[in-house]
Amino acid sequence: MFEKPLGMRDTLPSLYTSKRDVRDDMVKEIERWGYDMLATPTLEFYETVGVQSAILESQLFKLLDQQGQTLVLRPDMTAPIARVAASQLYKKMGPLRLAYGANVFRAQHHEGGRPAEFEQVGIELIGDGTTSADAEVIAIMVSTLQSVGLTHFKISIGHMQFIQALFEEILGNKERSTELMQFLYEKNVVGYREHVKSLPLSQIDKDRLLRVLTLRGGIEKAEEAMEIVDSEKGKRALVELQNLWKQLEAFQVESFVKLELNTVQHMSYYTGILFEVYAANVGSPVGNGGRYDELLRKFDCSAPATGFAIRLDRLLLALGKMGTTVRKYGIIFSEEQRMEAFEEAKKLRQDGKIVVLQNITGVPNVDQFVQEFEEVMYFLGKPRKEREK
Repeated sequence: MFEKPLGMRDTLPSLYTSKRDVRDDMVKEIERWGYDMLATPTLEFYETVGVQSAILESQLFKLLDQQGQTLVLRPDMTAPIARVAASQLYKKMGPLRLAYGANVFRAQHHEGGRPAEFEQVGIELIGDGTTSADAEVIAIMVSTLQSVGLTHFKISIGHMQFIQALFEEILGNKERSTELMQFLYEKNVVGYREHVKSLPLSQIDKDRLLRVLTLRGGIEKAEEAMEIVDSEKGKRALVELQNLWKQLEAFQVESFVKLELNTVQHMSYYTGILFEVYAANVGSPVGNGGRYDELLRKFDCSAPATGFAIRLDRLLLALGKMGTTVRKYGIIFSEEQRMEAFEEAKKLRQDGKIVVLQNITGVPNVDQFVQEFEEVMYFLGKPRKEREK
């Protein structure tokens, strides 16, 4: 009777308070950059948002409505926002800056400690296809993480078109490229090496593919990458990364970023610069984002876009804020002092204090009850002077 569905979790009061405080601080910082908050429905049509989402089909929660149409619990916020922007907000008069804080749902087939419902805070910048927009999004991510007290983190930046161009040059077709790219997507370095070694390629081409794993560090890695890619598409991607780095220097956030040119995310979704943020003591990315210039076209609106999402549960783990103790004042009263007790509580609340009012007859053990309070006041029918004393 106490079991929950696979991957679902309760949020107890202390953790709820931590999440609320961190979320509120993040939203305030994002709004300072000129982004407008919005909300979308928890349920969306499978044929629109579900199909266009970057989340795997096997992770979608599906159900039928009374008309027999298939719905999904939203698996991310990017596709729903693309739907809203395409249908109601984007007028091609200038970039659209939107933000959100919302729960998303992803089915789990095995427990593995992974939640099936978690909260994301993020932004979407729609209508600007320049590297300036990518730099802004990354700078906001840095600023947002700093605003909640996170100091030890790194953002790994890559480019989908560099990897795609290099693999297609060497492997010859998209199918073989996708097979190899899957190893990078799963961060299976051992599998990647073994697969490359098994390919019927020259040693030179195998070395080019293996060298991808070493392209991690500062902007100098973009120059190294120029040596192993020949196509204009691949070189153009690296030039974009060099331009991006200059703009991140202008934002003064370059110390938080590094190039990691073997970074790969959802292959049919991201189209350009992409990134993941890692923090100390957290094994999985705290957040991720990138450019997805083709998504809005699927909603009959051609517009470039980029954005990021930060997972609140992982961020709290990185911050060490898995529970917050709230300072409360307790007022215990008897019936004859009820009015005085209520007046005192009102004054304290006006001063911004959190106050609990408790009738003495409703407490089985007063000594045990008062332990949760910073300060306790008693209104129990004693003379005022004695109470003050």
